[in-house]
Amino acid sequence: MRKMATIRTIGKIFPIEGADAIEAARVDGWTVVVKKGQFSEGDSVIYAEIDSWIPTEIAPYLTRHDGRPKEYLGVKGERLRTIRLRGQLSQGLILPLSLLDGKLASFDDGDDVSELLGIVKWEAPDPAILGGAPRGNFPGWMRKTDQERIQNCFRDLSREDENFNCELDGRWYGEEKLDGSSMSVGYLNGEIHVCSRNLSIRLDAEDNAFIRAAKATNIIMALERYGRNIAVSGELVGEGIQGNRYKLRGQKWFVFDVYDVEANRYLSYVDRLRVIVDLTKLGADFEETPMLYQTSLSQWDVEKFLANAEGKSALCAEAEREGVVWKRSNDGDKSFKAISNKFLTSGGE
Repeated sequence: MRKMATIRTIGKIFPIEGADAIEAARVDGWTVVVKKGQFSEGDSVIYAEIDSWIPTEIAPYLTRHDGRPKEYLGVKGERLRTIRLRGQLSQGLILPLSLLDGKLASFDDGDDVSELLGIVKWEAPDPAILGGAPRGNFPGWMRKTDQERIQNCFRDLSREDENFNCELDGRWYGEEKLDGSSMSVGYLNGEIHVCSRNLSIRLDAEDNAFIRAAKATNIIMALERYGRNIAVSGELVGEGIQGNRYKLRGQKWFVFDVYDVEANRYLSYVDRLRVIVDLTKLGADFEETPMLYQTSLSQWDVEKFLANAEGKSALCAEAEREGVVWKRSNDGDKSFKAISNKFLTSGGE
């Protein structure tokens, strides 16, 4: 589960050209605009990531100029977005540790304090074609895809000896991160589940886009014939989903992962291809997420990952791509993502 608010250390403070009242603070791979003089390098702080829902009582100054805070899951507050202030990119919110007075006796760098502060992840509601007909919660034997962002994978970037916490040696490949809705189809001992990010959907829900896509691609039939306990995950994109930025007709399902239930791991690139070939022979008809890169990453830093996250989508030359998901070729469990800041600041959120 994504940690929305954690204990971090400010690695660097630097000025913003032409700004007298604000400055920029670096926390791991993130840069946040803060009030000048409020924090110092080396300070332990609370860092809340973008997409956090921040209760008004914690940061009332986030409320819009009309003075009326929004509400999400019954809590008044605001969602953190990627913004620019005086030309400086700012992602997230830095809060003083004093907010934890009386709530936490001791702490370590990296501790998750989201629950203590009532901070949750904001998620957009599903469009009508994706909603309804829940069968139950997302099955516990399947795994949700939710890679860590590159900014959290590097520690204090003010040091020269920084190492990625997931070693970058060996061969890696980068796939386009598509802006749609997560869809997984799993098979376990004869039972099929078609799932959104958080729910299993009734198989008889003919009006649900996930069910329609599962039947159109014949993935249910292929998994039943295959008989192996696996889950196939991908992104459903197209009409009625995220504004259909790729200008597709209907919907398409692009597969990006295969999870081996019994081995409790994602398959490596080669093993994943073998399964996809087998499923195709059994009648499945879907596409794979576009591959953009195959390379060694040993000399890459955060800035290079973010720069290479930008570009036009392989699905539509007019659309900015959301980013790139990086996976180690020989280990499906080693992965992370770099989201394009151009995508985030141009309405992609």
